[in-house]
Amino acid sequence: MSNLLAARWQMAISLGFHIIFAVIGIALPLLMVIAEALWLRTKDPVYRILAQRWARGAAILFAVGAVSGTVLSFELGLLWPKFMEFAGAIIGPAFSLEGFAFFTEAIFLGIYIYGWDKVGRLTHLFAGTVVAASGAASGALVVLANAWMNTPQGFKLDAQRKPIDIDPIASLFTPSALSETLHMTLAAYAATGLLVAGVHAVALLRDRTNPFHRHALMIALFVGGIASVLQPLSGDYAAKVVAKTQPVKLAAMEGQFETENRAPLRIGGIPFPEERVTRYSIDIPGGLSFLAYGRFDAQVKGLNEYSVNDQPDVRVVHPAFQVMVGCGSVMMLVVLWAGLLAWRQKKLPDGRLFLRVVALTSPLGMIAIEAGWIVTEVGRQPWIVHQVMRTSEAVTPVRGIWISLIAFAGLYLALGVIVAKLLLYQFRSSPSVQALNDPASLEYDAHDH
Repeated sequence: MSNLLAARWQMAISLGFHIIFAVIGIALPLLMVIAEALWLRTKDPVYRILAQRWARGAAILFAVGAVSGTVLSFELGLLWPKFMEFAGAIIGPAFSLEGFAFFTEAIFLGIYIYGWDKVGRLTHLFAGTVVAASGAASGALVVLANAWMNTPQGFKLDAQRKPIDIDPIASLFTPSALSETLHMTLAAYAATGLLVAGVHAVALLRDRTNPFHRHALMIALFVGGIASVLQPLSGDYAAKVVAKTQPVKLAAMEGQFETENRAPLRIGGIPFPEERVTRYSIDIPGGLSFLAYGRFDAQVKGLNEYSVNDQPDVRVVHPAFQVMVGCGSVMMLVVLWAGLLAWRQKKLPDGRLFLRVVALTSPLGMIAIEAGWIVTEVGRQPWIVHQVMRTSEAVTPVRGIWISLIAFAGLYLALGVIVAKLLLYQFRSSPSVQALNDPASLEYDAHDH
């Protein structure tokens, strides 16, 4: 295995692991705050217990996310020293602000967890709101750094191709900054909301009358549902930005080899780069031209317009894009079905078929996020900074990266097992109907921090 391939695999595994905790860290605090707000409004103690349980889950995931995020920061220097030498001063402000948001989240999460009945109710709710806001800000700032890698600006190159005249504000607000942060933030809320909904749907299949799981399902579907319906709009905007700023990535996403007017939108299909064709797809004539440029007769550049050395691997990018879109579409349909059932029944849907569908489709959001990041990162290749620095130029010259690849993969596997056991324990300890009706148990749960 080459050094470059080992470094890319290690970074891919690290990002793929960390992103799960990052997106849950963005969205779970919002669910927690909504539950507490409903407790303050309705005085229903179930909402309070729910907020406390979600806070515990957020704390566990926050701790693991902090570890995996710290590892990622070391890997940037370990695996890509030339990139950090070039880009450190440019994207440094984004990471510095992300660190500030991270510490803010940590401080107020501590206040939230240990502040029950020790600070005023509105103060406690405010602490939770800060946790939710800082978590979203932390994720957005990291995505801004990635947006700069896709559409770099805010600097000039001297004769030795070193960055000069750096503008940190311009580096934060690149052409793809809004589309990427909006798309990723909505994805976090959609994926986490439906994942949490699936967990509580499974519990309701076993205990149909448990108010704890019914309240949790309602909040999770509400948050995840709104984000799932809005996500296609942000995806459309993101695709238009990619068409303008990275047309070769758009061509790889759609398996578009030939430059043509009225380019079709492909559903499915397998690219064959040796033959320069995508087969077995369902083609919608003019669909890609319209979605990318707003006109059915617009010209879309194909991969054949670019040097083979400047193209991403269409065999990876196109299937990943199809998986992302497919998962997002199913999520939206499930949410719309839930809304229709709620409107007809005038209550939270709780039929066995509905609960089974929610449970089965709940992982799709996380699958879509992983696939989306494959599209973003592999679609930018062979550049680590688009059209400025190649990935091969940024990798460390130190040999033996495959050793750290194995070591870090083992670390993530161990962390994953530990987290799964901790969360499974939290899930199994969810209160029963009898416990929820027992004032003594409610009192214990309210003060067990």
